[in-house]
Amino acid sequence: MNFRSIIATTLLLVAGFQTALAAPVIVPRAPDLNASSWILIDATTGRVLTENNADQRLPPASLTKMMTAYIVSKEVHEGRISENDLVPISVNAWRMGGSKMFVREGTSVQLLELLKGLMIVSGNDATVALAEYVAGSEEAFADVMNQQALLIGMENTNFKNSTGWPAENHYTTAADLSKLAQRLIHDHPEHYRIYSERRFSYTPPGESAISQPNRNLLLGRDPSVDGMKTGHTEAAGYCLVSSALRDGTRLIAVVMGTSSPNARATESANLLQWGFRYFETQTVLAAGQTLESAKVWKSTIDQVELTIPDDMTLTLNRGSFDDLAISAQVNDQLEAPLSAGDVVGFVEVQLNGEVVGHANIVVASDVPEAGFFKRLWDSIVLFFSGLFS
Repeated sequence: MNFRSIIATTLLLVAGFQTALAAPVIVPRAPDLNASSWILIDATTGRVLTENNADQRLPPASLTKMMTAYIVSKEVHEGRISENDLVPISVNAWRMGGSKMFVREGTSVQLLELLKGLMIVSGNDATVALAEYVAGSEEAFADVMNQQALLIGMENTNFKNSTGWPAENHYTTAADLSKLAQRLIHDHPEHYRIYSERRFSYTPPGESAISQPNRNLLLGRDPSVDGMKTGHTEAAGYCLVSSALRDGTRLIAVVMGTSSPNARATESANLLQWGFRYFETQTVLAAGQTLESAKVWKSTIDQVELTIPDDMTLTLNRGSFDDLAISAQVNDQLEAPLSAGDVVGFVEVQLNGEVVGHANIVVASDVPEAGFFKRLWDSIVLFFSGLFS
């Protein structure tokens, strides 16, 4: 297939970048944390900004509940259960130790309330009640959790229960948890917002309200932090998955195995601060944005608009977007019929000679085929133009 170049300058102007060379951006070494394992990623692009022992299998404690919440949100989104469902509280749920929402055996609690109890105060009782409601038993729910983990690329994870209660062969990694956090934010934003609530109150039937604070200390220290989950057991230490949004860039930090609630918050804050200081995320080209109009042969129309199917969003060192070079190539002979989304070329984004972004170029709309005589005439024209080109 022969390609021709699209005018790169046009794309640069559309993207809003300059071609003038700028001084290289110097990024210092990432902070060294007092933790067993950590990772920092951009939530939109998934780019790993720094990591340490991120693939080490560790007990996740209550970070496990992120998967329970993800599955419950998924079930609600797909219409199999409702936020307004009344969930029965079993003896198993009521007897759970550790952090609790303080539901009562034999009662029924609205599903959304249980989800809040899981997300905000890490209630083991609420978590087990939800697991039993979705899958019939906590053991069956753990099987669902492991299947879902594989579907989203958590290859170093194995769950034995819904809560993170210490159990043999119950483990995950910082890298896997960052993937789960990414999916929680993107797939179910309506429920992700619950993680930012700093206090939760629940009133058991016939009793006074029980009010508990969110254990994520970053929510009170950094206004850009809006989630997400703490965890602690003796084996796991103090863990925190946190996410923050500043100037359109969202980062996710996972810190595992620190020494105290304050330490997990401080170390996570250090990681986020470094990330926001030296990196940013921007959309270079937008899905549906017209790159150019191309000539089409053997069709009832003469031109078709070309675009890319998905946003091209990059995470780069701050200041690097001014140095991007964007080039594109398109098949020099487009012939009908074509369907919207058919690939007809590609676009590349380079930074200092290195390709940092790549996308297919597609036709933006269907291109119908012309009648017999128009197709014949265009075939003749193309034949002779090929002879003399």
